[in-house]
Amino acid sequence: MPVAPENGHQQLVGVIDASTRTVKFSVFVCQHIKEIAEHAIDLEPITPQEGWSEQDPLKILEAVKLCMNRVVEKLGPKRVKDIVTLGITNQRETTIVWDKTTGKPLYNAIVWNDIRTDSTVDVILAKIPENNKNHFKSICGLPISPYFSAFKLKWLIHHVAAVKKAIKENKCLFGTVDTWLLWNLTGGPKGGKHLTDVTNASRTFLMNIETLYWDSQLLGTFKIPRSLLPEIRSSSEVYGKVSDEWPLSNVTISGILGNQQSALLGQSCFREGMAKNTYRSGCFLLYNTGTNRVQSSHGLVTTVAYKFGDEPATYALEGSVAVAGAAMKWLRDNMGFLKNINEETESLAKEVFSTGDVYFVPAFKGLYAPYWRKDARGIICGLTAFSTKQHIIRAALEAVCFQTRDILEAMNKDCGIPLSKLHVDGIMTTNNLLMQLQADITGIPVIRAHSQDITALGAAMAAGMAKGIDVWDINAEERELVPSDTFLPTSTEDERDTRYTKWKMAVQRSLGWVSPKKSAIMTEERYHLLASIPGSVYVIISFGLLVLSEVLSKQ
Repeated sequence: MPVAPENGHQQLVGVIDASTRTVKFSVFVCQHIKEIAEHAIDLEPITPQEGWSEQDPLKILEAVKLCMNRVVEKLGPKRVKDIVTLGITNQRETTIVWDKTTGKPLYNAIVWNDIRTDSTVDVILAKIPENNKNHFKSICGLPISPYFSAFKLKWLIHHVAAVKKAIKENKCLFGTVDTWLLWNLTGGPKGGKHLTDVTNASRTFLMNIETLYWDSQLLGTFKIPRSLLPEIRSSSEVYGKVSDEWPLSNVTISGILGNQQSALLGQSCFREGMAKNTYRSGCFLLYNTGTNRVQSSHGLVTTVAYKFGDEPATYALEGSVAVAGAAMKWLRDNMGFLKNINEETESLAKEVFSTGDVYFVPAFKGLYAPYWRKDARGIICGLTAFSTKQHIIRAALEAVCFQTRDILEAMNKDCGIPLSKLHVDGIMTTNNLLMQLQADITGIPVIRAHSQDITALGAAMAAGMAKGIDVWDINAEERELVPSDTFLPTSTEDERDTRYTKWKMAVQRSLGWVSPKKSAIMTEERYHLLASIPGSVYVIISFGLLVLSEVLSKQ
């Protein structure tokens, strides 16, 4: 157990949590689960085109600094001195490039759920035998998909002149959000640490999942210079200290985890065979496979769960759902079905006893695990003259549960051992109906953490247990555990399977809605050529080719 400082106060760990929609800074008492102070700021999304999703990297920094200042004010000068270290947890796959001499971003951050890189995916597939999207899974654990950072980075290199110029002048740095934050916190252009941890690196499509280093074959395939990339470190070690330009200057930074891996730690899923699901705008299910790298043959990804200092890496199977809470936002903003998501979703869904056989597949940007179909789009099917908005809202909740079952079915096939219970967290878990539906649709108990701070808690644990910090012991009996409650299944196996069969029918109907934009696989040469053509000329050429194609097809 850590020793209290001389002033008698317990030692504290701060956490920067930079998620997709919100930036938060929070402070935990070592070995305890409850935040004693926090401040959060919502990020303004940027959507230049349909399917594109960006953030201003400088706004992320501003939000972090403001949150830190607010928490420092709340704690007061005496208590602030008890903060011994900081951790970082972040949205994964989101891609940032910047000038290392000025510290200025070269483009907006491209967010993880952005789908502009469809053409980039085609470029990579064109190089691969039989255009096999799983060709590199044995190296990086991931399927070829617009989801991962390498595709976003390649797009930036080919489409943004400032990025090309910075690379040519050896001024360009790449990083996910954790790297961007760490580099700036530790000095930026004045000696900032250009580092990332294994959990974030494992989501780039550029790291070798076995060696935990950047992979030469993958870098060659994407034509990405190694000089752009940060050094890969463990999830729990001393990376550097906060510079004088920031609040909490000279405090150590000693923990970095992608937000889903951080939630796995916060849920104390340390043993092989334990799993958690986080319900936010997306939905992310991680299954701890220990030191074994399980290669999924059923649509899941192999990822690094965490690595503590010099200890071997712990791995996980992961299934990602692109749209969970985001479906409720769509029902509110686009359809006007509700005004307040937190207050109305459950009550409106409870006004009906079932969905009335309505099924909603919210594949707004394609389907992620286990399908990996970027050509899928959202559908609502099974409507009758008696269907109401309440049925559709309830179907949206069930869609989250069905997608989770999709992932659990794949995990069962890959690991051979059905999951006996599911630990859950995230903002959507406050919805009791959703939790009961999840238990009924999967047929296993759902264990809900009472704490909404699970993700930040995991980063606090990683930072506090780093060698040289040693203020958090995850094996200590005195460590406070997160309280939980349990939802047990109430449906029969036949009921579950019948509904799940119809869900699979609905999924099949969602596939193939996006027509290919090319008559053949996009090659690297065509990609470069089209990228260099002005937009107006490109439209004229494309229209001419389309007309020619129609004429030839009728001959």
